Amino acid sequence: MNILQEKFNKEIAKKLQQDLGIKNVHAVPVLSKIVINMGVKDATADKKNMEKGAEIISQITGQKPKIMKAKKSISSFKLREGEEIALMVTLRGKRMYDFYQKLTTIVFPRFRDFHGVKKESFDGRGNYTLGFAETTIFPEIDPSKIDRIQGLEISIVTTAKNDEHGYQLLKALGMPFAK
Repeated sequence: MNILQEKFNKEIAKKLQQDLGIKNVHAVPVLSKIVINMGVKDATADKKNMEKGAEIISQITGQKPKIMKAKKSISSFKLREGEEIALMVTLRGKRMYDFYQKLTTIVFPRFRDFHGVKKESFDGRGNYTLGFAETTIFPEIDPSKIDRIQGLEISIVTTAKNDEHGYQLLKALGMPFAK
C-alpha cells in the first residue's frame, strides 16, 4: 500500500468527514481513478509518432496505453473516422496513488515560477483536470531523447458530490492550489 493511501485511510478520511460534516464514513469523497490522455500530433501522417507517444506515456505511468480512434470524420483536420489519433491510460488503486504522489511532490516543484494550480479547473462534479504543454517535466522523460514536444491531459476523478468536496479532498491529499 502507498504511503499517501495509508495516510488517507488513517488520518485524512476522518478529518474530511469532520470538515465536510458527513455522518457516514463511506460517504467521504475518495479518488476513484486518474486518466492520462494524449492527443498525438500528426498521428495520421506518421505511425512512429504514435509509438513515441505510447513510449512516453508508459514511462510516465508504468502502464501500456490504450489507442483511441477518431469517432467521426472532420475534413478540415484531414481526419477520417477510425484513424488512431490519441492514447489513454486509466490508473486505479496503488498505481493511481503512486502517480498522484509523484505529481504533487516531484512534478509540480520542477515548474519554474509555480504558484499552484487553478481552483477553477473542476468540472462541477468534483473531478479535476490539468493540462501539460510538454511531458519533459516528468522525471522519467529524458529531454535529449525527445524530438518533438508533446502535451498531455490528466483528469483526476473523485467520488465527490460537488466541486467544494472535490477541492477539500485534493487539498487534503496535497494538491498545491493557487492562493
